[in-house]
Amino acid sequence: MRTRLLIAGLLAAAAALTGCGKDDAGSASVPDGWGTLSTKGVSVSYPAGPKGYVEQSAAERSEYNAAAAVREESGRTVSIITVQLDFTRADSAEQAAIAAEAGIRMGAKVEGEKDVKLAGTDRAKRIDFTFDSTGEDGNPPKGTPIRGVILTGLDSADRTFAIRIDAARGVLSSADLRGIIDSVRVH
Repeated sequence: MRTRLLIAGLLAAAAALTGCGKDDAGSASVPDGWGTLSTKGVSVSYPAGPKGYVEQSAAERSEYNAAAAVREESGRTVSIITVQLDFTRADSAEQAAIAAEAGIRMGAKVEGEKDVKLAGTDRAKRIDFTFDSTGEDGNPPKGTPIRGVILTGLDSADRTFAIRIDAARGVLSSADLRGIIDSVRVH
């Protein structure tokens, strides 16, 4: 009996040492059936499938994006998730947030900035904003309200990252947005 307790205690200790630490890949939560954008600095997951996002190839996405996934309806992009790496020289999450805000188009309304916990770092910010679609380049019709979120900060090599999520009103549920944010893993 004593040997069994000792073995059980050692197994539990080993599991604790190899398990769910802050920097563990298991820290980020990824729902079943979701796809993942993986880059050298961060990874982020998204709802996949027929009514979800599709990852863009390097040829399809902007040259400034290390990864991107789009969601389309009736031939129009209604939501996009992009990842930019090393997009500015910054020494802090605050400086990265200032640079990320500069990339939000003119006329957008910044609704707030706050600290956010992401798996792998405690140096990240969340910026929430809204704007109206211009209707150009296959985006939602002109005037469609768009909700945006940028998660930004420094990765383990002190390089900046920015994960941007834009979605037309009613396209991305609050639960899915929360799932995308919870899935982020900073490397």
